[in-house]
This record gives sequence, structure tokens and C-alpha cells, in this order.
Amino acid sequence: MARSTQTVDELAERVAAGDRRALARAISLVENDDPRGWELVRALFPHTGRAHTVGLTGPPGAGKSTLIGRLVEHARAQSKSVGVLSVDPSSPFTQGAVLGDRIRLSEHFLDPGVFIRSMANRGALGGLAEAALQAVLLMDASGREEIFIETVGVGQAEVDIVDHADTVVLVLIPGSGDSIQALKAGVMEIPDVICVNKADHPLTETMVREIRGVLALGPQGGWRVPIVRTEAARGEGIDELAAKIAEHRDYLGAVGELAERRRRNLVSEVLTIASARLRKRLEGALRDDPELARLLDEVAARRLDPSSAAERLLAVAASAAVPN
Repeated sequence: MARSTQTVDELAERVAAGDRRALARAISLVENDDPRGWELVRALFPHTGRAHTVGLTGPPGAGKSTLIGRLVEHARAQSKSVGVLSVDPSSPFTQGAVLGDRIRLSEHFLDPGVFIRSMANRGALGGLAEAALQAVLLMDASGREEIFIETVGVGQAEVDIVDHADTVVLVLIPGSGDSIQALKAGVMEIPDVICVNKADHPLTETMVREIRGVLALGPQGGWRVPIVRTEAARGEGIDELAAKIAEHRDYLGAVGELAERRRRNLVSEVLTIASARLRKRLEGALRDDPELARLLDEVAARRLDPSSAAERLLAVAASAAVPN
């Protein structure tokens, strides 16, 4: 046991020192739900809170990967260390990330100032795996100054990106049905910056007008959501996009919202982890306890309603959690 603890401590020291291989190992442990991964997060958590985390979300094909590649270039030109987390669709066979490390980010793989990791969403609603924020915390602890999160392009359900980022960028493209749906959906309520990519399209100005119309219907807070036109493939508009992201970070700090937003993010992560672990325990109890299994038989026979059955399950879980 002492040997295992020493190994975790040594790995934590290497992560804190910015060792890329140690960081990759640490994220793998967390993603695989290895107890050593959670020990690492516990040890490194006091060293977090320094990185600016930016979430990019939007429909498939909007060019999020290309945009992140350009934003990484911009950050590296300012000598900032960067982390990238791409949350990919899960393979139905291996549960691994289908797309792997993004091809468009390949030019940054050998840069010691850039750490890129793909993570399978494993069916998580909203496109983010349960371990995603843990991976971000580990990148933060390793000294990465800018961290970009790219989520699966699943549209409206991606609203949970707001629970994992300091600044949320919604990427849309003109002439796309998915982008039009985003204008109508709840996803329009979450961005801090809106990026209209592939802005050489003839319908770009029409989309910008539509976006402004939708934003005008929402609450008018202190931060006015900017709309930035980019052509990521040619590197156009990237300086302005990076400037608006930095401006939002400065705004949050100036009005005292950064600490509150991060507190909300961490509370959300606590609830997410607790919910996932509670579900796992309940599923185990249903497999191992014949009485609980019969409870579901009662529901199937329509002698017991699902809500009442759920209350009984929660009561069992609560009693099991109380120490003797």
C-alpha cells in the first residue's frame, strides 16, 4: 500500500512540474475510474484555479477543431502554455474516442507547450464525459495557462458545457440547418461569445442579423455577447476572436463573477459525480438484492408507480450510506 501511495505522490509531483507524460498517465487513470486517478486529483486540486478555460460548442461541421488549432497558434505566439480537451463520440465497441486526437491539431503535437487529449463521451448527455472536468483540473495543475474544451457536436444538449468553462464560445456556420436550430434552441442562452465561422458564405450577414434578433429577445445583462466572423481555414478573424475571449475573462474578473462562476462549475461537478456514483450503487444493489429486483417487477406489473419505486430505492441507498 505504501508503495502505491508513493507512486501516486511521485506522479502528482511530475504533473505539477509540467511533465507531459505524467499528465497523460494521470488523465488515463481518471478516465478509467482508477482510484489512483482520484487520489491524484485530490493531491493536485489545491494547485488548480489558475488556467483560463474556454469551451467551444456548436453543431457538427462548424469548424471547432480548426478554430481551436488557430487559437492555440495565437496563444503560443504569446508564449502561453496550452491544453486542449476534445470530447469525442464513443466507439460502440471499445468505448474509446472515435476521432482520436484531432488531425487538424497534429501540427501542435510536438510542441512541448501544447498538450492535446481526446476523451470519449461514453454516452454522456450533453457531450461531456463525467471525467472531463477532472482532466481539465489536471491540465490546470500542470501549469497550462489556456485550456480549450471542444465538445461533441450534438446541438441543444450541449448546454452543460456552461458548467465546465470560464468562457463559452458558440460556433455556428451560415447556411446550416443545425445552426438555425441552435438559434431556436436553449443553446443560444449559454454563449459568452458567438463565432460565425466560414464567414465567406453568402448567407453570413443574414445569419448575423438573425443572431442579433435572437439575442435581443434574451436578458440584457452587463456583458453584451459579441458576434465574431471568422474563416478559420485561412486564419482570418482569429485575432478578434481571441481578443473577445480575453475581454470576457477580464470582464468576469472586473465585476467579480469569475470566482462565482468557478464555484458554480465545481458545485455542478460535485453533483455530477455524486449522481453517477449513486446510480452505479443503485444498479449494483438491484443486481445483488432480490427484494429490490422484485420492486422493479412490481413496476413492470403496474402495481407500483415508478416515482414510488424510485423513492424506495433512494431510501435504501440513504440507509446504506449511514455508518453503523
